[in-house]
Order: sequence, then C-alpha cells, then structure tokens
Amino acid sequence: MFGVLAVYQAMLPLLRESSDARIVNVSSGVGSLTDNANPAHPYHAMFGPVYPASKAALNAMTLAMMIELESTGIKANLVSPAHTKTNLNDMRARTLSRTVHARWCAFALLGPDGPTRLR
Repeated sequence: MFGVLAVYQAMLPLLRESSDARIVNVSSGVGSLTDNANPAHPYHAMFGPVYPASKAALNAMTLAMMIELESTGIKANLVSPAHTKTNLNDMRARTLSRTVHARWCAFALLGPDGPTRLR
C-alpha cells in the first residue's frame, strides 16, 4: 500500500501537467468491505489481514485519489481482473483474457467526459 501511495505522490506533478492523465489501479472483488461484511458472501470467511485487506486498502486509497482529483481533469479508476490464474489460487481460475486487458486499457484511455469511480 505504501508503494501505491509513493508512486502516486511521485507521479502527481507529472500527471497534473497532462491534459488527459489517467490512473488505473488494479484491485480485486475480495477487497470489497460491503461484500465481505455480509456473512452470506462466498468469500466472507476468507477475508483476512493480507491479500483481501490490502485490496480493501487499495480501494480506499483510490477513493482518496478520486476525491483529491475531483476538481482536475485527472481520472482515477479501480478495476478488477475477476477470478484469474495466479499463485494465490494455485492457478485454479480462468486465465487473464483479452477482454480483461481491453477493460484496463479502456479505463486508461477515457475521454474527458469518462467516469471516475470504483468498478
């Protein structure tokens, strides 16, 4: 989390000079406090202090960026790759597809009227 903050703070002066700056942070649904607070949520019991909590912190950090940048043209968004093969799940998920990459790129290339929100 400190790395995200350090990069954001280091890059912000350059982003402010751009006419179409974009920030796209990659999170995960396991970081949703709303979903994980629900005992019926399938991953409720798995919420813990490492990966899920770090993604929740990233979600909060991105929200803070969005609020800080509201009066600028800088868009900040949060995207989730969905259930993807990684070492964290012993490669038991679907692979990262072109659709996911296209979604990330779409948020990086938003026009001036594009959204800035948690997705």
